[in-house]
Amino acid sequence: MSGGLRCVCGAWLLAALMIAASLSAEQRRGFFDPSLDLPTPESFDGRFNFCRVIFRSGRLGGGGGGWSVDYPRADVNLSVRLSELTTARISVDEAKEPRHFLVRLTDEALFQCPFIMMTEVGGLFLEETEACRLHDFLAKGGFLWADDFWGSRAWDSWETEIRKALPANEYPLVELPLDHPLFRTHFEVHRVPQIPSINFWVGSGGGTSERGADSAEAHARAITDGRGRVLVLMTHNTDIGDSWEREADDPSYFYEFAVDGYSLGINVLLYAMTH
Repeated sequence: MSGGLRCVCGAWLLAALMIAASLSAEQRRGFFDPSLDLPTPESFDGRFNFCRVIFRSGRLGGGGGGWSVDYPRADVNLSVRLSELTTARISVDEAKEPRHFLVRLTDEALFQCPFIMMTEVGGLFLEETEACRLHDFLAKGGFLWADDFWGSRAWDSWETEIRKALPANEYPLVELPLDHPLFRTHFEVHRVPQIPSINFWVGSGGGTSERGADSAEAHARAITDGRGRVLVLMTHNTDIGDSWEREADDPSYFYEFAVDGYSLGINVLLYAMTH
């Protein structure tokens, strides 16, 4: 897949995003699917589907709003941008909208998703069965991106839960260096952007650290297998998903965060599907 893709500069990307936003922002702003119908293995057609994990929140100390934060607009918008800015083929429905799925870790359809995303994982709670299924999914080649959790309490809570699936003595956790191939898969990403929720950004007058000094630095960390393959990407102290979900809500927010958010998002999708 990646051989036919070419890197583009940030200015070109911003121009492309602006044009596409002007053409389709109204349609995507109002997009909402009230159904929580879950896919079956037969729902997949071999093209890309954004898969979001439904999970229970059981650790209130970690904070967060649960699995549905950013759903469904982030899922739709990133899928649209993937199709516009790369040669990747996405799955669409009869109305030509991206087909995106909600999955539970216990669903058979999980293993049809090469990529899954969890948001607000500071409150995640994994049952033993869910942890085992997540382990199997990742061991078989799957990729998990955990995004939008802030501060040390959320991190500690998340690490406790993910270690049920990936024990520390077998699966190292590392800070992902900026020279890692993930940051160069399609676009050149030179930093881990700290992207706040649009509500925090507006309410704080342009602030980006949602937990003050406790979330001052954004991190991209990874859990790897014994061969160094990234199984889990964790973007901590940043809300990458809001830069997709809220792209049409505020022009200033779009200009400030869209290029960074989409550059990293598309890189992650392509990396997940080719490694």
